[in-house]
Amino acid sequence: MSFSGNVKEELAKNISPARHCRIAELAAFIIMCGSVVSRRSDDISLRIHTENFLVARKVFTLIEKTFNIKTDISVRRNIKKQTVSYAVIVRQHEDALRILQAVKMFDGHRGNTEKLHAVNPLIIQQTCCRRAFLRGAFQASGSMSDPNKSYHFEIVCASEPTAEQIRDLICGFSMDAKIVPRKKSFIVYLKEGSQIVDILNIMEAHVSLMALENVRILKEMRNSVNRKVNCETANINKTVSAAVKQVEDITYLRDRIGFENMPEGLVEAAMARLENPDATLKELGESLTPPVGKSGINHRLRKLSELADKVRREQGGIL
Repeated sequence: MSFSGNVKEELAKNISPARHCRIAELAAFIIMCGSVVSRRSDDISLRIHTENFLVARKVFTLIEKTFNIKTDISVRRNIKKQTVSYAVIVRQHEDALRILQAVKMFDGHRGNTEKLHAVNPLIIQQTCCRRAFLRGAFQASGSMSDPNKSYHFEIVCASEPTAEQIRDLICGFSMDAKIVPRKKSFIVYLKEGSQIVDILNIMEAHVSLMALENVRILKEMRNSVNRKVNCETANINKTVSAAVKQVEDITYLRDRIGFENMPEGLVEAAMARLENPDATLKELGESLTPPVGKSGINHRLRKLSELADKVRREQGGIL
């Protein structure tokens, strides 16, 4: 199962003991994938459609535990697309009316088929209810990428008002959710690993949160090691390049003007570098008698390089 599937499976097992939270979560399912079918003002039914069995089971359980209402479940198989869809149906007018009134989505003036696009603010007044609503919205229409590959959390909304409401709810928990249109839908998304950890905590997917944190720790360790290796490699390359240049300059001076025409201190440093082409500045300095510090040996080598450049200019050589 994918990481996103694991999160939904964990959330599907979370049945809040508080009735108001169960109503808030059910409201999310109704808004994200529900519809009201009204044949007459006194004959309405409620349908919640999904391709996820876990969602169908969760909706069935929420309605039964919260309202003690038995629902029908319709299963349809699309052999061509190899998909299965589920519909949780409340057929009885009185039962559908009770649910819609509880989630404050019924005003008695709906058409034949009504898509529901926003939750009444009274349903999500409390923090726990806002958590429950986001939990339901993600189960109904959300997904997450594999954190081993990238960090991405999204909830697909059929309408812009729904997307704006969900975005505002997420931002109310100090996160920076954004909306982007995609085909005929509106996507509420988070891209930062730390914020995805926060949203998992808000939805109470604690096992998945720990799994994500473990991935983040491993990735950060790998990145840290890679940064150090890259830094050390760059330093080694820089040191090797500098040593090669120093040997070239010293060899040029030896062949053109001879060491006998150079100051004793520079000759000592030049000989040390020729004998130890791979040595660090510290090692070169310690090989001299008396020993010289890194700054001292670096100063002498720099003087040798400047002298070589001067001789090249005077003799018409190439720098």
